[in-house]
Amino acid sequence: MRKMIFFAGVFLFASFCSGTAHAAALKKTVAVSDFENKTNAAGAWQIGTGMADMLTDSLIQSGQFIVLERQALNAVLAEQNLAAGNRASKAGTGAQTGNIKKAQILIQGAVTEFDENKSEGGQGLSLYGVSVRAKSATAHVAVIIRLIDTTTSQVLASQRVEGDASSSGVGFSASVSGVGFGQEAFKKTPMGKATQMAIDRAVQYIASQMAALPWKGKVIKTDESGMVLVNAGASSGMVQGQVLRLARPGESVVDPDTGMELGQEAKVLGTVNVAEVLDKYSKAKPVVLSSPAQAGDLVEALQ
Repeated sequence: MRKMIFFAGVFLFASFCSGTAHAAALKKTVAVSDFENKTNAAGAWQIGTGMADMLTDSLIQSGQFIVLERQALNAVLAEQNLAAGNRASKAGTGAQTGNIKKAQILIQGAVTEFDENKSEGGQGLSLYGVSVRAKSATAHVAVIIRLIDTTTSQVLASQRVEGDASSSGVGFSASVSGVGFGQEAFKKTPMGKATQMAIDRAVQYIASQMAALPWKGKVIKTDESGMVLVNAGASSGMVQGQVLRLARPGESVVDPDTGMELGQEAKVLGTVNVAEVLDKYSKAKPVVLSSPAQAGDLVEALQ
């Protein structure tokens, strides 16, 4: 009897761990907006756009998220408008409207500190007209990162991240101009290293906060065999055996004073189990449903 209880406990624990691992593997959808530059640093560098690009790239490289393009959204919309108009060739598929994905979380940033101090020691050694002297530099970057719910516009989390770097040695007095923000030459400077350090810490913070949020998706449709098609596949980290809670969206809850949407009432219908995973979508088998699934129903990963 004890053996049966032990094996049952092991089975339940393994099932729980498996479900948790599945949910953790699912990639949540985020978008990064341009950072606000609140420092005195300006010049040729577009610091806000540059840091947003660096964060976008780092989030993609982490492999933990589906990152949507927002910096070039106007260009995407212009291409769709061109394809929908009469000036573009009708041959081929062209850019289609109505397919821009919505991010679960919008990431905003504000650069509050972007400082670099340089110093040179003495006259140094002059050789063939070129001055060689000791140099040192320190850099400090600080950014405030905010995670915003795209449905309610509520700020879910906010954190200040910083980066510091320094260098010293012997260098030439000739200055290097035309170094672009985020380029390889920039990355080797103390300012570049401090910026990347702040970005790396931002990614760690975002990942830790996003881990506490449930993954959410939607039902595409129900096929002839009764399988529920969900808008997430292998590219989103979906795996066979993932259990999803299914709910039907209801009336939006709106603040009467501000007009802000606070959320949406939803009726839980039951659960489905992912049976087949394709690249862009998955097929799930109903487990317990009080009503058949339909397009637009909400799904949420059970952790």
